[in-house]
Amino acid sequence: MMEWKTDSWKNFSIKHIPKYKNKKKLTDTIQKLNTFPPLVFAGEVRTLKQKLSLIHEQKGFLLQGGDCAESFSEFNADNIRDTFRVILQMAVILTAGTNLPVIKVGRMAGQFAKPRSNSIESKNNLDLPTYMGDIINDIKFDKELREPNPDRMLKAYLQSASTLNLLRAFSNGGYGDLKHVHTWNMGFVKSGTPEKRYKYLAEKIQGNLNFMEALGVTSQNTPQLKKVDFFTSHEALLLPYEQALTREDSITGETYNTSAHFLWIGDRTRFIDSAHIEFCRGIKNPIGIKCGPTLDPNELPQLIKILNPNNELGKIVLITRFGYKNVDKFLPSLIRTVNKEGMNVVWSCDPMHGNTIKSNGGFKTRPFEQILKEVKSHILIHSSENSHLGGIHLEMTGQNVTECIGGINKIIESDLKDRYRTHCDPRLNANQAIELAFLITDELKNIK
Repeated sequence: MMEWKTDSWKNFSIKHIPKYKNKKKLTDTIQKLNTFPPLVFAGEVRTLKQKLSLIHEQKGFLLQGGDCAESFSEFNADNIRDTFRVILQMAVILTAGTNLPVIKVGRMAGQFAKPRSNSIESKNNLDLPTYMGDIINDIKFDKELREPNPDRMLKAYLQSASTLNLLRAFSNGGYGDLKHVHTWNMGFVKSGTPEKRYKYLAEKIQGNLNFMEALGVTSQNTPQLKKVDFFTSHEALLLPYEQALTREDSITGETYNTSAHFLWIGDRTRFIDSAHIEFCRGIKNPIGIKCGPTLDPNELPQLIKILNPNNELGKIVLITRFGYKNVDKFLPSLIRTVNKEGMNVVWSCDPMHGNTIKSNGGFKTRPFEQILKEVKSHILIHSSENSHLGGIHLEMTGQNVTECIGGINKIIESDLKDRYRTHCDPRLNANQAIELAFLITDELKNIK
């Protein structure tokens, strides 16, 4: 295997990378990004890896969620806060139901690039480059705006920095204090089972906190009650950007990508001789591998060995995404192959991508019931194969959107047009995400 360098990925096969016409502007942008401060720090990444390693002994659970694709136009403090809050709520629900610490990772502060099935979009006899995320081009069907523009990387960096600044303030400034759990209101959720269950849970937690406070244990003298660890993640797709934010740790001399704590390789870019695999093999960050129906079980051990040659705990997260009808067909063989090789991985379920359908009105959507069925199938199969599901990976938002049908509010196809705001794929809204957390907890308890 050739020596790894931050740019050695350029010698490998690459897919879903835009072609920039202005090469000088691209070079200038990368050079400028090289001088910018890191967005995350090596010590934070090591903390995340250590927490992920606990999942191997069933002493933790990974909750990863956030936007399908972050946008420049939807960027504001309220949206960040609301998604952060829902992830906290889901974590409390999962912790209370499983007695496991929940590792909270947002698809935030960097999820700007998306691989697309077609490179060209056609409208009104006009062919333009497909929208690939705000870091690359614009969602507006406009000839100039659809041209990949390196300057967008600078804007993405600045938005990521602002998002991380706010997330750190929320995480360490008392917003995540458990004594406020009852004030993390459900927003537009005013009735129904999720609200009742959450209120009951909040009251139970508050009672426990009151008891602890009587014993002298408060959030003032016990930081764990006041602060939360919150990490960020995104797909490592736009490699020029990722390369520019990859740095050597001054303490250990190891190489870390500093655009996020956790990166994953998408289903369309994880193949042998992939430039994305080559780039990720050289960084110390935890790496996710999206595993869909097209993945050859015999190829998976090869990919894992490239990315994790020393079989480190907490290094590899396998994010499986099949569609609820296909879990039985594909998941068991992957589990058996990994178990046979004795490989240390965290298994996480992405029940979103394999359950996308098109409504009669032309909207992409995902039925809540199918999402739940995929999670249930994953839990049962892992249990039967002497394995365990260690995490969940969701496209969701804290906003009151109507993008996925079903759930407690019984969103139907005709409702989709009301608040369909995603820049790419449909997301669970806050109510659906909370409901799903309770239902996942119920399934995990049944297994135990």
